[in-house]
Amino acid sequence: MAEDKRPAQGNSSGDFDISELDDVEYLGKWYESVSKTNTRDAGTIGILGGRSVDAGPYRITRAKKEARLREILKIASHYDVLHGLTPVTLRKLLEELGPTFVKAGQILSMRSEILPQSFCDELTKLRTDVEPMDREEVLSTLRAEYDTPIEELFDAIDDVPLGSASVAQVHKARLVTGETVAVKVQRPHVKEIMAQDISIMRSLAKRSAIVMGDEQVLDLQSVVDELWQSFREETDFLVEARSLEEFRRNNAECKFIDCPKPYPRLCTEHVVVMDYVEGIPIDRTERLKAEGYDLSEIGAKLVDNYTSQMLDDGFFHADPHPGNLVIKDGKIVYLDLGIMGRLSSHDRAAMTDMVNAVALRDSVGLKNGLLRFSVSDTSDVDHPGLLADLDSILDNYGEADLSDLDIGAFLNSLISMARKNGIELPGTVTMLARSLVTLEGVVDEFLPGTSMIDIVRAHVKSHADPVDVSKRELKRLARESIAATHGLLGAASQVSTAMNMLTRGQLRMNLGLDGYQDPIGDMARAADRLTLGIIIAGLFIGSSVVYYARIKPVVFGIPVIGFFGYVLALALGLWIVHQVVKENRHRR
Repeated sequence: MAEDKRPAQGNSSGDFDISELDDVEYLGKWYESVSKTNTRDAGTIGILGGRSVDAGPYRITRAKKEARLREILKIASHYDVLHGLTPVTLRKLLEELGPTFVKAGQILSMRSEILPQSFCDELTKLRTDVEPMDREEVLSTLRAEYDTPIEELFDAIDDVPLGSASVAQVHKARLVTGETVAVKVQRPHVKEIMAQDISIMRSLAKRSAIVMGDEQVLDLQSVVDELWQSFREETDFLVEARSLEEFRRNNAECKFIDCPKPYPRLCTEHVVVMDYVEGIPIDRTERLKAEGYDLSEIGAKLVDNYTSQMLDDGFFHADPHPGNLVIKDGKIVYLDLGIMGRLSSHDRAAMTDMVNAVALRDSVGLKNGLLRFSVSDTSDVDHPGLLADLDSILDNYGEADLSDLDIGAFLNSLISMARKNGIELPGTVTMLARSLVTLEGVVDEFLPGTSMIDIVRAHVKSHADPVDVSKRELKRLARESIAATHGLLGAASQVSTAMNMLTRGQLRMNLGLDGYQDPIGDMARAADRLTLGIIIAGLFIGSSVVYYARIKPVVFGIPVIGFFGYVLALALGLWIVHQVVKENRHRR
């Protein structure tokens, strides 16, 4: 480890230098139209104009946004986005666009209702390692964070980083008090760059929704919102420091789970200092076996503890990939707590019910759990259609044993089906879904032939204290009784109102039939056709009477009046047939 005795030489100007475009003719007109149609919006940062209240702290200026937008357009033109993208070129495009778009791609990789599954699979390969900052830039960043000279805080800092990601990089260091620590340093100006990119993406999503009116574009707005929330949490390292402390408290009594201890007095908004943990990466299975570890025991304990994080603590690690998990001294250690999720007691109860429903193949229980999770109004949900969709999902994934259940595909189908039925799930649920898919990939090699659902359900049963269960059931019974009482009183009030309106002749009825958007209109059209049919029959019969009466003058041997009667009857008949065929095609 090299001694830190050199003066800082980092560039602290804060300038965001981007080269000018050479040639983007086929995107130029679009760019100019966006410039002209830009409007000020109190809720967003306009592409080239208005700023929201969030723009101030990140020093976003019009000039920087224009330069960044030109750079985005240049990269997009290089990949010829207007003529379509393959999964591979989309991944490369996002990687070249920078950390914000990489994060967006990682979120999109779990949104199969927006992108085809082949694109989602490719986006899971998005790299998180980037070119590391040089030593002087790291030292300059540290000096800017502390009032005390860093030579009085750190005895030594490694030149080579332990890891380098899009938001920060980590160095091994030694404090002047002798402890070996890991120092996580945020990249300079990453907040400004990511906030700027997100503001552009948000504005583009809004304008695309207005122009295209496509539900998938509206879903892209939810992706941008989720990205914004993730960005705000990931770039405030004080949140991670508090998460480390909370996670340690929650797992204090668990002998096989741990995480690094933070040093609060050295943690700032852009720096986290924590214990350095050197263990065996969890994906090095051969090394774990050589050290005498039981892989199935590691897998079972990992899933059981993760279940405890979800359902007992309501505070779970949202990115449990192999790079964040090591084994040291018989403990599973979580290294990076930059992304954490929370579930309220209400959400945890709903999640428990859904786990049991999946295990029992109970579509009604699964439906009730989904409706409890929904953050949107579910009064207009088509319950028979929702149950049919859930039955289909459980049938598709229920042919195999639970040990063969593909949790990733199952959760993707469940989330897509919920959105299709107008059930808007909170961002925490999609975050949890991604986490479970990641965890499933980790434990696949540890627990062959074992179902994560089985372990979760066993955890629920073993941790269900009879007294607590009784309390929960009593609370649920009380809630349902209150809801039922209110429902009965409301129904009685509505019946009274309806009877009052009936006696006054003010009662109106709205008729709704399954499969018919406008039943009254359909009945009116049927009556019109019946009337036309009677008229056609009358014209045909009347023309035939005139024909046999031999009234002159005649055309083609037919009296003129009868001839025009036949022609009109034929025209009306053909028109009715055309309308019937047209409506049948439209309905199909």
